[in-house]
Amino acid sequence: MMKHKYAVVGTGGRIPMFIDPIAGLYRDTSELVGLCDLSATRRRWHLQRLIREYGIDPIPDYAAEDFDVMLKERRPDTVIVCVPDYLHHDYIVRSLEFGANVISEKPLTIDAEKFAVIDAAVRRTGRSVRTTFNYRWAPGASKVRQLIASGAIGTVKHIDFEYMLNTSHGADYFRRWHSYKKFSGGLLVHKATHHFDLINWWIDAIPETVFAMGNLVFYGKENAVARGQEALTRYPRYTGVPESEGDPFRMNLEGDPTLKALYRDAESDSGYLRDENVFRDGITIEDSMSATVRYRTGAMLSYSLNAYCPCEGFRVSISGDAGRLEYAERHAAHIITGDRELKIEPNASRGASLRLQNLFSDPQEIPVHMPESGHGGADPLIQEQIFSANPPPEHLGRNAGHEQGAASLLVGAAANHSMKIGAPVRITDLFNLRPECQRLSQLI
Repeated sequence: MMKHKYAVVGTGGRIPMFIDPIAGLYRDTSELVGLCDLSATRRRWHLQRLIREYGIDPIPDYAAEDFDVMLKERRPDTVIVCVPDYLHHDYIVRSLEFGANVISEKPLTIDAEKFAVIDAAVRRTGRSVRTTFNYRWAPGASKVRQLIASGAIGTVKHIDFEYMLNTSHGADYFRRWHSYKKFSGGLLVHKATHHFDLINWWIDAIPETVFAMGNLVFYGKENAVARGQEALTRYPRYTGVPESEGDPFRMNLEGDPTLKALYRDAESDSGYLRDENVFRDGITIEDSMSATVRYRTGAMLSYSLNAYCPCEGFRVSISGDAGRLEYAERHAAHIITGDRELKIEPNASRGASLRLQNLFSDPQEIPVHMPESGHGGADPLIQEQIFSANPPPEHLGRNAGHEQGAASLLVGAAANHSMKIGAPVRITDLFNLRPECQRLSQLI
């Protein structure tokens, strides 16, 4: 059997989710044929790791400016895109034009204009783009979907969703490129695309109108000074800065071997600082956000995200005309380091609870098991769907193409626009995503 050939662009902390299964569990049917990144240090560190851990043969690696050369020389069947979010559309379109399919880390892109370019390329080339929504595959999330689809609470009318990022994991978005909206679209695009996608998928509905508010209220120099913490603003980064010793927000890239290899050692050829001070000037994303969303089905969502909480996790309540589901997860904060998740709160409690209560009935507690593997047990399942030659049948609609990817990112894009103009935004005014459809399952 001919192996399916994969090439990768972007070799930061997220890429092991894709390249390790290719080199390991699915090596009989899959082959990694090229790595591309602006940093030779990063891409060659991953290559040496794969050779050492999986015994693969050496493969060519390419600088970012040689991406098209990689396509021509290595002729991949599929390109995996894990570059910073604002660059997704460029590499996706170039891959499609070459004739390859694409797997894109979420979010698919950061705004409606860039998505329009992707959508046009998909239609022009006839190739496909998969958006990797890991969270759909987590056991608790899948159970919520099953209950709603079975009619357990009737027709969904309203959703309340609160997500909490703590001062370890949440702060990490303010140390790196994600803290600049032009690169990430802000947390309402980068992080919340997970949450908006879950809601879209749980209730099988397409979002219609968004009204949002948000601000930078905790991170950034101005906020620290106002709290009397001016001393925490006096250094631009943390690693190698003696003055930052004792700062509870400090990240030391030299304190973890993988962070050191991927980021500290790569600074000379990437120019990227992974550990900028979270209380510096120049941060352009929000850390506190609220949004109201109306769906084409008539359902309504109330959503909030805060990135400076003392705890980590989420709570969601889904109300239907026959009952209510309440689902909550407690998370231990982590940082993706490139070959594993570095637990930065190793003793923090984690778990999930799910309660179903029908009208005029007592509540039922439904057990939920959260495995220790990536994204609460989701990663191995989505990897099997992507890389197995014969993946198991999928009955919950968890695989997502580019239109379903757009359905979540466009909520964030509309929220950004709403915050800018101070008024509700109709998503179809940004991109006319199959206006004849109501259900997410009707999208590719």
